[in-house]
Amino acid sequence: MQFGLYLPNFGAFADPVGLASLAATAEAAGWDGLFLWDHVVRREGDYDLADPWISLAAVATATSRLRIGPLVTPLPRRRPWNVAKQAVTLDHLSGGRMVLGVGLGTPRGPEFPAFGEETDLRVRGDMLDEALIVVRRAWSGETVRHTGPHYRVEGVRFLPRPVHGTIPVWGATESVGGRAVRRAAGLDGVFPIGMSPGDLPALMDAVAASRPAGAGPFDVVVYSDDPDDARRWRGSAVTWWLRLLPFDRPLAETRPIVEAGPPREGDTFS
Repeated sequence: MQFGLYLPNFGAFADPVGLASLAATAEAAGWDGLFLWDHVVRREGDYDLADPWISLAAVATATSRLRIGPLVTPLPRRRPWNVAKQAVTLDHLSGGRMVLGVGLGTPRGPEFPAFGEETDLRVRGDMLDEALIVVRRAWSGETVRHTGPHYRVEGVRFLPRPVHGTIPVWGATESVGGRAVRRAAGLDGVFPIGMSPGDLPALMDAVAASRPAGAGPFDVVVYSDDPDDARRWRGSAVTWWLRLLPFDRPLAETRPIVEAGPPREGDTFS
């Protein structure tokens, strides 16, 4: 199991300079990854808020080993060709350490309706599936021709390709089955939100039922703000455990959590 940090892109983590410094501390302390939320407004109120891609670029230049990426970016409110290019640029900047987390975007709060974005979840699912086709074709280095209900690309070749030929994509889900799980099964990992270890067998059965034959490695990524939670997932199919850090506490208060390093077998944390 690998261990990472899971940070909102607002509040205490909206300062890219401070975030880059925290990432360097995390790498030195032995964490394996750092992943950012992707929001443009929050239902909790008004907070300082940073663009996650620019913030991740700052993290990339301050580190040399951490896996990094947005977790998750809601593709239905982003242009897939822009995401494809941003991801490859960040992948090259980081030396091939990029991971792309994708999802529908939160159905709660003002984030979609406040900007006239699509609010119907079924339509957003269609947009996400189609956007993933465009993004992954763009990474192939071949000329992309795509005409669909939501997106069109007329003979464009996207270069350069990702450092390792492609970029891992993790799909978010809030359920143990259904469309989101089937989508994730065709990607490189699943990011179950709000689940417990007891939900994992049903989730993995659903993934196995939809996973293409001969597909490569598959990540299962969970998170918690409780450091002792990592123990509950040991010995399971989980490949990443992420520590969620609070956005409403000063950075000076969360830095000791990062400096303590990831939870290891037999350790007790607070």
